[in-house]
Amino acid sequence: MENMNPKVIVKSIEKILLATIAILTIIATVQEIIKIYEIGTVTLADLLLLFIYTEVLGMIGVFYASNRIPITLPLFIAMTAISRLIILQGKGMDASVLLYEAGAILIIAFACLVIRYRPNNQYEYQGEPVIEKDD
Repeated sequence: MENMNPKVIVKSIEKILLATIAILTIIATVQEIIKIYEIGTVTLADLLLLFIYTEVLGMIGVFYASNRIPITLPLFIAMTAISRLIILQGKGMDASVLLYEAGAILIIAFACLVIRYRPNNQYEYQGEPVIEKDD
């Protein structure tokens, strides 16, 4: 038990879990492409699901490159997932449910705007120094 530093253990577990998520996302992508090929039809819901997989892989790639996950990436994934849900529910859904789901997308989009134009001061992440942007 040479290096039992909790920070090192947490970072190692984090990287292992992200690698597992990446592998499983690639497997799910291949399965979806095979399903599309077997059915012979590509729907908008299929494309949105593939887009979600792409965003998840992109988010993992950003984390491995910068050791940070920008909060907007999961928000984009959430907006895409709600859009896919709306499409899957079809035209027979209750109008109030559609309004709630569209409202959720609007709220998430507003959150992305707020995050995009937040002040430049940054918080420390896992004890690592953060370089602030120059104006």
